[in-house]
Amino acid sequence: MRVQLVDLLLIQLSNYRRSWRGMIVTGVCAPLMSVIALGLLAEQSGQTNLLYVLTGSVVLSPMFQNQNNVANNFAFVKAVGTLDFFATLPVYRHVVIVATVPAFFLLSIPSLLVTIVAGSLFLGVPLHVTPLAIIVMSLCVMPMVGIGALIGILTRTPEEAGSTSLLVTISLLFLGPVILPPDALPGWLLSMSHISPTSYAASAIRQVGSGPVTGQLWIDMGVLAGLTLLTLWFVGRKIRWQER
Repeated sequence: MRVQLVDLLLIQLSNYRRSWRGMIVTGVCAPLMSVIALGLLAEQSGQTNLLYVLTGSVVLSPMFQNQNNVANNFAFVKAVGTLDFFATLPVYRHVVIVATVPAFFLLSIPSLLVTIVAGSLFLGVPLHVTPLAIIVMSLCVMPMVGIGALIGILTRTPEEAGSTSLLVTISLLFLGPVILPPDALPGWLLSMSHISPTSYAASAIRQVGSGPVTGQLWIDMGVLAGLTLLTLWFVGRKIRWQER
């Protein structure tokens, strides 16, 4: 199983050869443009609003880089028969799914670092990174991978997967205090934020990136971990795997 995992991890990492241009545009340029545009609007509103702009843009990066790319990847390999090919090999279904998570997380690291560093410098938001940041960033990325995989499996074509994932990205981004602080949102939107993974991701990033770390961090991490397991389990149930 270890050999299968490594081989499938390398196969998924090879996606950079055909998607690196899109990764630059959606994983780096889009979040940085968000930082610049929203930062200019929020610069007179205080440091707190600038922190929300930064963390919201950091959340936006894995949504484009992981959720959208994984959705397109699963829809593509399903459409061209690659999943059916894997099913003819001595490969476990869950290994294919598990290999996707670290592969796309590794591919998203450069864009995350660029967004964090460049965004912090442009907005003038000081960072006080804690050792938990690596774990938190991993947990923030993994639910996006799970949601992307679920979209890719449930949709019929890569085009449908791309448009559906973009709609989900936009919806989750504005469903709660991700880019905007809570006092700028209506009550009904704050209530709906409790079901949005982006709200928990943004909250966790703010705590480990700027502080202070509170008990809410463990709730955020628990929700993100639970959502990851739930989405990946559901993908495993829905994926078509006709072993021969």
